[in-house]
Amino acid sequence: MMLSDAFVAIADPNRRYLLEELRRGPKTVNELASGLPVSRPAVSQHLKVLLEAGLVSAKADGTRRIYAVANGGFFRLNLWLDQFWEE
Repeated sequence: MMLSDAFVAIADPNRRYLLEELRRGPKTVNELASGLPVSRPAVSQHLKVLLEAGLVSAKADGTRRIYAVANGGFFRLNLWLDQFWEE
């Protein structure tokens, strides 16, 4: 993952909403779509961007996919951001 991809991914307010929801616990697309004024396919596209940026993970559960925050992606973002706080 390139850091620029992660920053592009979190630039969209819908994707930030999805990340905030996933911070509360793993969820399916349908659970996530219920809180957004966009279609389920649009939520899936937003999740794909977050997956490609390494910020979320997905695992199969029967016919469903369960999405969760991928801590490793945020760790890399934090490392990059932390350099600006050090004196």
